[in-house]
Amino acid sequence: MFETIPTTRPLTPLLDQIDTPADLRDLDKKELSTLVRELRSFMLYSVGQTGGHFGAGLGVIELTVALHYVFNTPEDRIVWDVGHQAYPHKILTGRRDALLTIRQEGGISGFPKREESEFDTFGVGHSSTSIGAALGMALAARQLDTGRKAVAIIGDGAMSAGMAFEALNHAGDVEADMLVILNDNEMSISKPVGALSSSLARIWASKTYENIREGGRKVFSGLPSALELARKAEEHMKGMVAPGTMFEELGFNYIGPIDGHDVELLTQTLNNLKDRKGPQFLHVITKKGKGFEPAEGDPIGYHAINKVEPDPKPSNESKAPTPPKYSNVFGRWVCDAAEQDEKLVAITPAMKEGSDLIEFADSYPTRYFDVAIAEQHAVTLAAGMACDGLKPVVAIYSTFLQRAYDQLIHDVALQNLDVLFAIDRAGLVGEDGPTHAGAYDLSYLRCIPNMIAMAPSDEAECRAMLQTGYAHQGPAAVRYPRGTGRGAVISPNLETLEIGQSRTLREGQSGIVICGFGRPTFDAQQAAEALDATLIDMRFVKPLDEAALLQHKEAKLFVTVEENAIMGGAGSGVSEFLQSQHICTPVLHLGLPDQYEEHASHSAMLKRIGLDAEGIQKAIETKLSAI
Repeated sequence: MFETIPTTRPLTPLLDQIDTPADLRDLDKKELSTLVRELRSFMLYSVGQTGGHFGAGLGVIELTVALHYVFNTPEDRIVWDVGHQAYPHKILTGRRDALLTIRQEGGISGFPKREESEFDTFGVGHSSTSIGAALGMALAARQLDTGRKAVAIIGDGAMSAGMAFEALNHAGDVEADMLVILNDNEMSISKPVGALSSSLARIWASKTYENIREGGRKVFSGLPSALELARKAEEHMKGMVAPGTMFEELGFNYIGPIDGHDVELLTQTLNNLKDRKGPQFLHVITKKGKGFEPAEGDPIGYHAINKVEPDPKPSNESKAPTPPKYSNVFGRWVCDAAEQDEKLVAITPAMKEGSDLIEFADSYPTRYFDVAIAEQHAVTLAAGMACDGLKPVVAIYSTFLQRAYDQLIHDVALQNLDVLFAIDRAGLVGEDGPTHAGAYDLSYLRCIPNMIAMAPSDEAECRAMLQTGYAHQGPAAVRYPRGTGRGAVISPNLETLEIGQSRTLREGQSGIVICGFGRPTFDAQQAAEALDATLIDMRFVKPLDEAALLQHKEAKLFVTVEENAIMGGAGSGVSEFLQSQHICTPVLHLGLPDQYEEHASHSAMLKRIGLDAEGIQKAIETKLSAI
């Protein structure tokens, strides 16, 4: 058991011999426990050097070793869900030293990525996709007669999403040859593993039991009623000691729960299951943060960690206070607004900590609803609440709202229901990369009738916009970025803005008009000063402040700046309006290009695409020279 994160590279003589899983499969079974200890030690060290996802990977080290030991990877397909748990997998698949570059510019991804390794069979970032992807691979293996195996590893949290059960239902219906492993590290589904359930799991996974089972089917094949009776008897016998009845009903052969930290038991069980026909379901119990005492005690706090820095030297200099994060601004506002209006309820799809709903959940437990990883349900739940007089606020990340787009349109906007969407992590999100970027929300919000869409340029504007959207009768959205604000003074009052009203931050004389949407507004200040341009904080993406645009219809150049896809974004709305008014002023759109931006620090990503202060000024100067 580790109590601190090592700051010097540990000795890992056995792990150093493993460059691919083929090397792992050359080991004697007795050496696997040693490999597990070394792998856990190296992962603690490497994540301490780089920062990144932490607890989930520590919890699946034994399972990862067993999977690559038993299955012929990469020919056999192992599909990880979400990817938080894939660090040990990366270490064992030729990326041990590369792990020291993870989530850094030019380094490897923090998630499985097909372009990165043949062992990463499916790219992930969002949860609950593993079973559907592995099912697709299993059906491809059947149709092409390749003989390769397909294994999905999914966490108990990810199992709460509807699409996981859609895939389970389909897999049972088509009797796919695949294995689903439920990595249960919260004990939200099962009771703690005990001696009886472990013993029975060994029996159910054994070839002897399978032979008896298949023999019974043949005996009773001519007597359908007897066959059904035998099946029910087996199902209820399992149901008395294990929570597998539901999975058996879906057509899976359920095994477990077993100890996910017993590498010998895992390899034995996987060996017994790998050649089974039909859908198999293995339930393993693991502990998030296994082997690192602080993480075992606080699995939420150690979901991810920052780089471990040496203790700073004492200093007498007083530090300036750090501005609040945008999520903190939301967390404070939602509590203040709830105090004033008892109809306010907050909904989140498993993002309590990330969205800063902790204080709200403690203060208003009966008005707080965490629906688990079920974004579609979160939005429709809000719609139902709004139908009958509540005022729901849906706290959700931009990238996750994409999964509930139909519900946003059909269930909320079409019915013009009173729901506020607090959309966090808008724009680029740095080290988490393209799977988590909120690059499209302005594009997909502004085309929806009845929708109000706002983008704050600082934290004070964020609070005012949240209150504005909440006070508005109908659907409204406020999209705000990850990280801290600029240090703006935030009013404690619940003030609202006039809908569709921009604010002019600088009046220029050059004929250049810069329209800023959200955080990039202040990155455009340098260009506005250098080029004597007018700078407008547009505030509203929909409705646009058309009067402000018409006021500058004689401008020499309009420039739009947003941290959203250029295609269909806020700038497109400006061009559409100008065209509708037959205003032929040239327009320069600055935003996210038509490509996926690879992970790096947020500032490095902005610089790379020319959306930092220097890049904005240079792009405008280049455009001016071409006019």
